[in-house]
Amino acid sequence: MVEVFVVDAFADEVFRGNPAAVVLLDEERSDGWRQSVAAEMNLSETAFVDVRGDDPIPLRWFTPVAEVDLCGHATLAAAHILGGERRFATRSGVLTAKGTARGIELDFPLDSLEPIEPPGFLAGALPGVTIMDAARGRDDFLVRVASADEVRGVRPDFAAFVRGSSRGVIVTAPGDQGADFASRCFYPAYGIDEDPVTGSAHCALGAYWAPVLGKSLLVGKQLSARGGTVEVAVSGARALLTGRAVTVLSGRLGC
Repeated sequence: MVEVFVVDAFADEVFRGNPAAVVLLDEERSDGWRQSVAAEMNLSETAFVDVRGDDPIPLRWFTPVAEVDLCGHATLAAAHILGGERRFATRSGVLTAKGTARGIELDFPLDSLEPIEPPGFLAGALPGVTIMDAARGRDDFLVRVASADEVRGVRPDFAAFVRGSSRGVIVTAPGDQGADFASRCFYPAYGIDEDPVTGSAHCALGAYWAPVLGKSLLVGKQLSARGGTVEVAVSGARALLTGRAVTVLSGRLGC
Protein backbone atom coordinates (compact mmCIF):
# COMPACT_ATOMS: atom_id res chain seq x y z
CA MET A 1 0.00 0.00 0.00
CA VAL A 2 1.22 3.52 -0.88
CA GLU A 3 0.27 6.58 1.17
CA VAL A 4 -1.56 9.35 -0.72
CA PHE A 5 -2.85 12.76 0.37
CA VAL A 6 -4.90 15.53 -1.21
CA VAL A 7 -3.84 19.01 -0.17
CA ASP A 8 -5.33 22.40 -1.05
CA ALA A 9 -2.27 24.55 -1.74
CA PHE A 10 -2.06 28.35 -1.62
CA ALA A 11 -5.14 28.27 0.56
CA ASP A 12 -6.10 29.04 4.17
CA GLU A 13 -9.14 26.77 4.14
CA VAL A 14 -10.35 23.65 2.38
CA PHE A 15 -11.93 23.88 -1.07
CA ARG A 16 -9.87 26.95 -1.95
CA GLY A 17 -6.52 27.29 -3.70
CA ASN A 18 -5.24 24.47 -5.89
CA PRO A 19 -5.70 20.80 -4.93
CA ALA A 20 -2.70 18.52 -5.45
CA ALA A 21 -2.20 14.84 -4.73
CA VAL A 22 0.95 13.84 -2.85
CA VAL A 23 2.12 10.23 -3.18
CA LEU A 24 4.84 9.00 -0.80
CA LEU A 25 6.92 6.24 -2.42
CA ASP A 26 8.93 3.75 -0.40
CA GLU A 27 9.79 1.58 -3.43
CA GLU A 28 10.54 2.19 -7.10
CA ARG A 29 7.53 2.63 -9.39
CA SER A 30 7.52 2.92 -13.18
CA ASP A 31 6.79 6.13 -15.03
CA GLY A 32 3.73 4.43 -16.53
CA TRP A 33 2.40 3.63 -13.05
CA ARG A 34 2.96 7.23 -11.93
CA GLN A 35 1.16 8.57 -14.99
CA SER A 36 -1.74 6.18 -14.39
CA VAL A 37 -2.02 7.32 -10.77
CA ALA A 38 -1.98 10.97 -11.86
CA ALA A 39 -4.74 10.26 -14.39
CA GLU A 40 -6.73 8.44 -11.70
CA MET A 41 -6.36 11.33 -9.25
CA ASN A 42 -7.42 13.69 -12.07
CA LEU A 43 -6.02 16.80 -10.35
CA SER A 44 -3.90 19.37 -12.11
CA GLU A 45 -0.77 17.86 -10.51
CA THR A 46 0.21 14.76 -8.57
CA ALA A 47 3.54 14.95 -6.71
CA PHE A 48 5.56 11.75 -6.27
CA VAL A 49 8.04 11.97 -3.39
CA ASP A 50 10.59 9.18 -2.97
CA VAL A 51 10.84 9.13 0.81
CA ARG A 52 13.71 6.61 0.61
CA GLY A 53 15.91 9.32 -0.83
CA ASP A 54 18.69 11.20 0.89
CA ASP A 55 18.63 14.98 1.23
CA PRO A 56 17.60 16.39 -1.21
CA ILE A 57 14.81 13.87 -1.73
CA PRO A 58 13.55 13.09 -5.26
CA LEU A 59 10.34 14.83 -6.33
CA ARG A 60 8.50 14.54 -9.66
CA TRP A 61 5.21 16.02 -10.88
CA PHE A 62 2.62 14.61 -13.29
CA THR A 63 -0.53 16.15 -14.73
CA PRO A 64 -3.28 13.73 -15.83
CA VAL A 65 -1.53 13.47 -19.22
CA ALA A 66 2.19 14.29 -18.87
CA GLU A 67 5.17 14.88 -16.61
CA VAL A 68 6.19 18.52 -16.10
CA ASP A 69 9.49 20.19 -15.22
CA LEU A 70 8.28 22.52 -12.47
CA CYS A 71 5.20 22.78 -10.26
CA GLY A 72 4.75 25.17 -7.37
CA HIS A 73 1.50 24.16 -5.73
CA ALA A 74 2.31 20.43 -5.66
CA THR A 75 5.74 21.22 -4.17
CA LEU A 76 4.02 23.29 -1.49
CA ALA A 77 1.63 20.39 -0.89
CA ALA A 78 4.50 17.90 -0.59
CA ALA A 79 6.40 20.15 1.83
CA HIS A 80 3.24 20.60 3.88
CA ILE A 81 2.78 16.82 4.22
CA LEU A 82 6.45 16.37 5.13
CA GLY A 83 6.47 19.04 7.84
CA GLY A 84 7.37 22.20 5.91
CA GLU A 85 11.19 21.97 5.91
CA ARG A 86 12.57 20.02 2.94
CA ARG A 87 14.98 20.10 0.03
CA PHE A 88 13.80 18.39 -3.16
CA ALA A 89 15.82 17.09 -6.11
CA THR A 90 13.81 17.86 -9.25
CA ARG A 91 14.08 18.38 -13.01
CA SER A 92 14.47 22.10 -12.21
CA GLY A 93 17.33 21.61 -9.76
CA VAL A 94 17.26 21.60 -5.99
CA LEU A 95 14.16 23.35 -4.60
CA THR A 96 14.00 24.33 -0.93
CA ALA A 97 10.94 24.67 1.27
CA LYS A 98 10.94 26.23 4.73
CA GLY A 99 8.31 27.28 7.24
CA THR A 100 7.72 30.96 7.96
CA ALA A 101 5.15 32.95 9.94
CA ARG A 102 3.26 33.52 6.67
CA GLY A 103 3.24 29.91 5.49
CA ILE A 104 5.72 27.76 3.55
CA GLU A 105 8.33 29.55 1.45
CA LEU A 106 9.52 27.85 -1.75
CA ASP A 107 12.86 28.83 -3.30
CA PHE A 108 12.33 28.52 -7.08
CA PRO A 109 14.24 29.70 -10.17
CA LEU A 110 13.03 33.10 -11.40
CA ASP A 111 11.81 32.98 -14.98
CA SER A 112 13.58 34.80 -17.79
CA LEU A 113 11.18 36.74 -19.99
CA GLU A 114 11.64 37.83 -23.59
CA PRO A 115 9.36 40.66 -24.82
CA ILE A 116 7.52 39.58 -27.97
CA GLU A 117 4.80 40.61 -30.32
CA PRO A 118 1.62 38.75 -29.32
CA PRO A 119 1.49 35.47 -31.30
CA GLY A 120 -1.33 35.30 -33.78
CA PHE A 121 -3.09 32.40 -32.06
CA LEU A 122 -3.78 34.56 -28.99
CA ALA A 123 -6.41 36.64 -30.79
CA GLY A 124 -8.51 33.51 -31.19
CA ALA A 125 -7.60 32.01 -27.84
CA LEU A 126 -8.47 35.14 -25.84
CA PRO A 127 -11.40 36.78 -27.62
CA GLY A 128 -12.50 40.19 -26.42
CA VAL A 129 -9.43 41.16 -24.36
CA THR A 130 -7.14 44.15 -24.88
CA ILE A 131 -3.56 42.85 -25.10
CA MET A 132 -1.27 45.55 -23.70
CA ASP A 133 2.00 43.59 -23.63
CA ALA A 134 3.34 40.08 -24.20
CA ALA A 135 6.39 38.07 -23.29
CA ARG A 136 7.69 34.52 -23.60
CA GLY A 137 9.12 32.72 -20.59
CA ARG A 138 10.75 29.31 -20.24
CA ASP A 139 7.42 27.52 -20.46
CA ASP A 140 4.56 29.97 -20.94
CA PHE A 141 3.38 32.98 -22.84
CA LEU A 142 2.59 35.91 -20.54
CA VAL A 143 -0.08 38.32 -21.74
CA ARG A 144 -0.85 41.61 -19.99
CA VAL A 145 -4.38 42.93 -20.39
CA ALA A 146 -6.02 46.18 -19.35
CA SER A 147 -7.39 45.44 -15.89
CA ALA A 148 -8.06 42.86 -13.19
CA ASP A 149 -11.72 42.91 -14.26
CA GLU A 150 -10.64 41.94 -17.76
CA VAL A 151 -8.65 39.04 -16.28
CA ARG A 152 -11.77 37.94 -14.40
CA GLY A 153 -13.85 38.14 -17.54
CA VAL A 154 -11.61 36.11 -19.89
CA ARG A 155 -13.57 33.36 -21.64
CA PRO A 156 -10.89 31.43 -23.55
CA ASP A 157 -11.31 29.39 -26.70
CA PHE A 158 -9.34 26.36 -25.50
CA ALA A 159 -9.18 24.75 -28.94
CA ALA A 160 -7.05 27.68 -30.11
CA PHE A 161 -4.54 27.29 -27.27
CA VAL A 162 -3.12 23.97 -28.43
CA ARG A 163 -1.77 25.67 -31.55
CA GLY A 164 0.61 27.73 -29.40
CA SER A 165 4.17 26.46 -28.93
CA SER A 166 4.24 26.66 -25.13
CA ARG A 167 3.04 24.90 -22.00
CA GLY A 168 0.27 27.48 -21.68
CA VAL A 169 -0.75 31.11 -21.32
CA ILE A 170 -0.68 33.40 -18.28
CA VAL A 171 -3.11 36.32 -18.45
CA THR A 172 -2.27 39.15 -16.05
CA ALA A 173 -3.03 42.78 -15.16
CA PRO A 174 -2.41 45.23 -12.32
CA GLY A 175 -4.13 43.96 -9.20
CA ASP A 176 -7.01 45.25 -7.14
CA GLN A 177 -8.41 44.45 -3.69
CA GLY A 178 -4.97 44.68 -2.08
CA ALA A 179 -3.03 42.66 -4.68
CA ASP A 180 -0.11 43.96 -6.72
CA PHE A 181 -1.15 41.93 -9.75
CA ALA A 182 -3.90 39.55 -10.85
CA SER A 183 -3.63 36.50 -13.07
CA ARG A 184 -5.29 33.43 -14.54
CA CYS A 185 -3.45 30.48 -16.11
CA PHE A 186 -4.52 28.14 -18.91
CA TYR A 187 -2.86 24.80 -19.86
CA PRO A 188 -5.20 22.78 -22.10
CA ALA A 189 -2.26 21.08 -23.87
CA TYR A 190 -1.45 19.44 -20.51
CA GLY A 191 -5.01 18.41 -19.74
CA ILE A 192 -5.75 21.46 -17.55
CA ASP A 193 -8.06 24.04 -19.11
CA GLU A 194 -7.59 26.44 -16.19
CA ASP A 195 -5.24 25.85 -13.27
CA PRO A 196 -6.71 27.24 -10.03
CA VAL A 197 -3.45 28.60 -8.53
CA THR A 198 -0.12 28.16 -10.34
CA GLY A 199 3.05 28.52 -8.29
CA SER A 200 5.43 28.07 -11.22
CA ALA A 201 3.65 30.81 -13.20
CA HIS A 202 4.53 33.23 -10.42
CA CYS A 203 8.20 32.78 -11.30
CA ALA A 204 7.29 34.53 -14.57
CA LEU A 205 4.81 36.94 -12.96
CA GLY A 206 7.40 38.04 -10.40
CA ALA A 207 9.97 38.58 -13.16
CA TYR A 208 7.46 40.72 -15.08
CA TRP A 209 5.87 42.81 -12.34
CA ALA A 210 8.87 43.48 -10.06
CA PRO A 211 10.52 45.93 -12.51
CA VAL A 212 7.19 47.34 -13.70
CA LEU A 213 6.07 48.16 -10.14
CA GLY A 214 9.54 48.85 -8.74
CA LYS A 215 9.00 46.32 -5.94
CA SER A 216 10.80 43.13 -4.97
CA LEU A 217 8.04 41.83 -2.68
CA LEU A 218 4.67 41.37 -4.37
CA VAL A 219 1.28 39.84 -3.66
CA GLY A 220 -0.41 38.01 -6.52
CA LYS A 221 -4.06 36.99 -6.68
CA GLN A 222 -5.03 34.22 -9.07
CA LEU A 223 -8.62 34.88 -10.05
CA SER A 224 -9.83 31.37 -10.83
CA ALA A 225 -13.14 30.13 -9.45
CA ARG A 226 -11.34 28.68 -6.39
CA GLY A 227 -8.92 31.59 -6.08
CA GLY A 228 -5.63 31.83 -4.23
CA THR A 229 -2.87 34.16 -3.04
CA VAL A 230 0.85 33.82 -3.71
CA GLU A 231 3.48 36.09 -2.16
CA VAL A 232 6.47 36.55 -4.48
CA ALA A 233 9.83 37.89 -3.34
CA VAL A 234 12.29 38.45 -6.19
CA SER A 235 15.85 37.86 -5.00
CA GLY A 236 18.48 37.84 -7.74
CA ALA A 237 17.81 34.85 -9.98
CA ARG A 238 15.37 33.30 -7.50
CA ALA A 239 11.66 33.65 -6.82
CA LEU A 240 10.63 33.01 -3.22
CA LEU A 241 7.00 31.91 -3.29
CA THR A 242 5.04 31.82 -0.02
CA GLY A 243 1.64 30.32 0.69
CA ARG A 244 -0.33 28.13 3.04
CA ALA A 245 -1.79 24.64 2.58
CA VAL A 246 -4.55 22.51 4.10
CA THR A 247 -4.83 18.71 4.08
CA VAL A 248 -8.19 17.55 2.69
CA LEU A 249 -7.83 13.78 2.87
CA SER A 250 -5.35 10.97 3.42
CA GLY A 251 -5.43 7.32 2.48
CA ARG A 252 -3.66 4.47 0.72
CA LEU A 253 -3.52 3.39 -2.89
CA GLY A 254 -4.55 -0.20 -3.38
CA CYS A 255 -2.09 -0.81 -6.21
